[in-house]
Amino acid sequence: MNTFTTPVTDTLNNHVTIRHFTDRPIPPGMLDAILDAARRSPTSSNMQTYSMIVVRDPATKQVLAQLANNQKHVETCDVFVAFCADIHRLETAVAMHDLTLAISLETTLVATIDAALVGMSVQTAAESFGLGAVMIGAMRNHPLQAARLLGLPEGVYVVYGMCLGWPDEELRPLQKPRLPRDLVIHHERYSHADQRPLLAAHDQELAAHYGSLGRNLHEDAWTGPIAQRLQTPARPHLRHQLEELGFSFE
Repeated sequence: MNTFTTPVTDTLNNHVTIRHFTDRPIPPGMLDAILDAARRSPTSSNMQTYSMIVVRDPATKQVLAQLANNQKHVETCDVFVAFCADIHRLETAVAMHDLTLAISLETTLVATIDAALVGMSVQTAAESFGLGAVMIGAMRNHPLQAARLLGLPEGVYVVYGMCLGWPDEELRPLQKPRLPRDLVIHHERYSHADQRPLLAAHDQELAAHYGSLGRNLHEDAWTGPIAQRLQTPARPHLRHQLEELGFSFE
């Protein structure tokens, strides 16, 4: 056991995905503290190419839930935050100097990464207060509709969403095993050792976890679903719709 711990590492190590929330509201001051702390997240070249849309309106959350493949927790959480890649603000800044923003794959990547970084900070800060969270990648199912619903200008898209609220402790899940550290942590150079034994061991560990919950899944509990899921490209519409929203992949 590692003896080097801080409240931050404890928060990260205690993470579980929360999809069931109580009706208790998040105090506005607490939410402000979380979002303001997250604004200190790292950002490429100080461009800060993200925006956060905070949604508490039940009707809007209901539609967002539908866009996210009817995930009920999007509707029932107290606060939903849409983390957006935002190059619209860059266009404004550049135009103030009578110039034109050169939109490229790099600007698209930078904005998407910035949105990912600030969202991780929001989740960590929220969990440090005892809140629960779940990230909603399915907001990319219908990027044009999500943009219209949230009033996004050209140059902004929802990278993912996040449900925030007080966890229903009676329904708090057990922690799910992660991939072995030797598969994801490399030293100096990428390891080319055979990954299959460690993946097989993780399959068994994850299957045992699901079995303890009464879920009788295939023994290849990680590689099996991954293999099946990746037989066809996910969200084949995404590039075209993001280009419609003002982003480039060239």
